[in-house]
Amino acid sequence: MIALRLDRRLQGRLDVSDVLQEVAIEAIRGLPRYLDRPEMPFFLWMRWLCGTTLQVIHRKHLGVQAREAGREVQLYGGQMPGASSLAIAAHLIGRDTRPSHAAARAERKVKLQRAVDSLDPIDREMLVLRHFEELTAEEAARVLEIDRSAGSKRYMRALKRLKSLIEAMPGGEEGFRL
Repeated sequence: MIALRLDRRLQGRLDVSDVLQEVAIEAIRGLPRYLDRPEMPFFLWMRWLCGTTLQVIHRKHLGVQAREAGREVQLYGGQMPGASSLAIAAHLIGRDTRPSHAAARAERKVKLQRAVDSLDPIDREMLVLRHFEELTAEEAARVLEIDRSAGSKRYMRALKRLKSLIEAMPGGEEGFRL
């Protein structure tokens, strides 16, 4: 979850283990309060802690008048999609690293990022929660604060929409794992 959501501009400054260390500190501080009144399953509480810690880290490193974090890592020159779009695209493209396929793979990845970005943000988030964070339908719906049946419908709609966007691309589904 952290690797998926850590802003790419921070890769030169932070590692996932740095964030995990901050989460562990917050968990130790907040555990007595959680145990007194657990309002959600422990796993979701830890996920929530990871999310709030990431928000603090992003604000600290990306919202200050310091050396711009984006200068520390070479990035694609255009507008970058959100981390979840990038991760979804990378997952669907696959891992074929043969040099003869590198250019085609890079082109498919950019097109797929655009397709993923065109999804409704809550649908993108549902795909991320279900496929990358491997939450159950009930857990994902709870995280998104929607009814379980609405979450299931959103999930199916997002998959169908993404599939239709991929099929509409030149080359269709070739090279993608759906």
